[in-house]
Amino acid sequence: MKRLCHYISKYMGVLVLLSAIAALAFPGVFSQIKTTVINPLLGVIMFGMGLTLRTDDFRIVFSRPKDVITGCLAQFTVMPLLAWTLARLFSLDEALTVGMVLVGCCPGGTASNVITYLAKGDLALSVGMTGVSTLLAPLLTPLLVLLLAGKTVDVNVAGMLLSILWVVILPIAAGLLVKRLWPRQATAATTCLPALSSLAICAIVLIVIAANATKLMSSGPVVILAVMLHNIGGLAVGYAIGAMLGMPAAKRKAVSIEVGMQNSGLASSLATLHFAAYPMATIPGAIFSVWHNISGAIVARIYNASQAS
Repeated sequence: MKRLCHYISKYMGVLVLLSAIAALAFPGVFSQIKTTVINPLLGVIMFGMGLTLRTDDFRIVFSRPKDVITGCLAQFTVMPLLAWTLARLFSLDEALTVGMVLVGCCPGGTASNVITYLAKGDLALSVGMTGVSTLLAPLLTPLLVLLLAGKTVDVNVAGMLLSILWVVILPIAAGLLVKRLWPRQATAATTCLPALSSLAICAIVLIVIAANATKLMSSGPVVILAVMLHNIGGLAVGYAIGAMLGMPAAKRKAVSIEVGMQNSGLASSLATLHFAAYPMATIPGAIFSVWHNISGAIVARIYNASQAS
């Protein structure tokens, strides 16, 4: 079982890509799965994150506040503005623009911690940034979406805030509580948690893409290119900010990966819940989920190669 879980988490990018291909090839089969299961799946991922967090992960916020604040500021400025700019540059319609902005305004995802570890970056900083950005998300994500997309569509700020609290913050808190009450069992479960999270991400991608397969095929290339540039731009700008501030290589890697990799599953979930009139708003999040796992693996190799040389 441990070996199977290892391979699932190791090849998450491949599995997510295969899920997307399967959804496009057999949309009629997978579109039968209701989109209402996305929230529970995301809750499972966040619960797993809560189980893996330690007290030391929170200490970095107080011991190295400058690094964490710098990273979070970069994430909540670079990614939202880059998403809005790319949407305008590619003349995306309202639904896709909302989807791009949602991805940009979401906090960092747990995949960024895995990629930072593989890239030999500052893992403690990465985990600290993910935790802080996630805690800030209930307030910042709805407000940023309102600021950037509120002129073209109705944005339910209060509804989005409550959704993030229920789908993200509450499961994380539950995970922390379970770990505190049953530490031995929680530690044993963490062996399979990356694999479980990987499968949940695959399921989210499968459901969202299958539900919008026809529309995606008609406008796919442009959206895919915009999403790829969004992710690559975040990685590059994050690294550049770290370099300009004189951070050592390990910190620059962490900031780069944390800024460039988003909780795209949350973006798809929020689009499904609050922008039902714009079904295509879920697509950028689904594409981002596929692409950033692929780009993350590539970036980890590049960063390791540059360190070796």
